[in-house]
Amino acid sequence: MKTFLKLFIISFIYLSCETNKNNDNKNPNPIKLKGANWAEKLGYPKQSKVIILHADDIGMCSEANEAVIPYLLKDQIQSASVMVPCPWFNDFADWYKNNPDKDIGLHLTLTSEWKLYRWGPVSNELINSNLTDSEGYLWRRVEDVVSRVSVNDIEKEIRAQISRARQLGIEPGHIDTHMGTLYSKVEYAEMFFNIAMEYNIPANVIEFTPELVKKFKKQGYPITDQLVESASKYTLPKIDNMVPVPNADSYNKKKEHFYNLIRNLESGITEIYFHPSIESNGLKKITNSWQQRVWEAKMFSDPDVINFLNNEGILFTNWKEMMKRYKDQI
Repeated sequence: MKTFLKLFIISFIYLSCETNKNNDNKNPNPIKLKGANWAEKLGYPKQSKVIILHADDIGMCSEANEAVIPYLLKDQIQSASVMVPCPWFNDFADWYKNNPDKDIGLHLTLTSEWKLYRWGPVSNELINSNLTDSEGYLWRRVEDVVSRVSVNDIEKEIRAQISRARQLGIEPGHIDTHMGTLYSKVEYAEMFFNIAMEYNIPANVIEFTPELVKKFKKQGYPITDQLVESASKYTLPKIDNMVPVPNADSYNKKKEHFYNLIRNLESGITEIYFHPSIESNGLKKITNSWQQRVWEAKMFSDPDVINFLNNEGILFTNWKEMMKRYKDQI
């Protein structure tokens, strides 16, 4: 999960350097909202820590669906994103029909990474195309996508996934990217941002404030002025930070790592993402990360964690609420 965040940042740096030469953003003058961070810009009190507890990889398997649905029904997490090409997407879409108030986004999926458990594209036009390997599945590695797949085919598949979700009754609250694929190549990222703005569906873009730039530089990331300029041209609401739930070698240590993460958060809106799944033999055959996922399936219904978040004075939001507040502000 840390690798994903690093890929997100480094790919964004590459994007900024390339696109600064030829940036024809559809809205070159984004609306300026007042506030030190996106929490303040959207009307939250100053110095508030506002978080989105966000579950990724929904629809990937039945175990993921079974883990996230109770969280959503009890409002113990605020948001989730579903993988449209995956075998258990239809199952989750069927549940969503009776729960349309929940904030569900699309985890736009262009890879199929597991050894034995695979899926192909949604677009019939792209079956047996450069988007798929010799077995007809999406490529396992991001590098294979980047080296083989045109931006036009990526765009076709993204639009097909959005269309398929809508056909089954899901109006996405946001869009993000599985394994960071859409940040791995400048043309992909440009298209991703443009689609977000065209559909008026926010993407998970970070606001690179001077404070955050300084922090990332201290951590060794080569943040540039071009990166900050590129990020400033995106016209929909952003988040101030994005971090994974930390891994650990025991459940109690995982909770402690999470507590430390919360204590050390800066004010603003932070998306904290994780991958919950219930334990099963099937899950263990799919992924070596099954133990972390199982712990994450019980962590946010744990009374200790709930009490901790309440005592810390955390405020919660989701992408639907962010968009509503954004529209109210403009």
